[in-house]
Amino acid sequence: FLTKAMWLLPVKGTANATSGAAKVDADGTFEGRLVIDMKSISTGTAKRDQHLQTADFFDSEKYPTMEFELSAVRAQGEALALDGQLRLHGQEQPVSLVARVSVEGERATIVASVDDLDRRRWGIDWAKMGASVHNRVQVTAVLSKDA
Repeated sequence: FLTKAMWLLPVKGTANATSGAAKVDADGTFEGRLVIDMKSISTGTAKRDQHLQTADFFDSEKYPTMEFELSAVRAQGEALALDGQLRLHGQEQPVSLVARVSVEGERATIVASVDDLDRRRWGIDWAKMGASVHNRVQVTAVLSKDA
């Protein structure tokens, strides 16, 4: 994932998926679900990673996973809009991600982003020195065909 700290500094990180699946039916409908282990979040800075695990942010002891359930896919220019429900911090809210997909062999790489993710919608409102609670978040996921 990629976001910014204090409005300016780009922060790259990783988080491990514990499960996930995507399916396109013959009629063109999409299904998808992704579950992330919140304790696996790593930004490369131990102090920041530890703070993200606390009740100020993700409270991963109480809420160990984040889940995205895909409900619709629609064309948006040269990209796709992925509409779904994001369960985070014990609350579920609708989100729409703009995604670009590239396919190579039996692997698909999806780069999805949301330009204004207001984390207060999920009850995460801590901000240091007036930092924004709105984030632009970009997520990259690689999917491979299930045998």
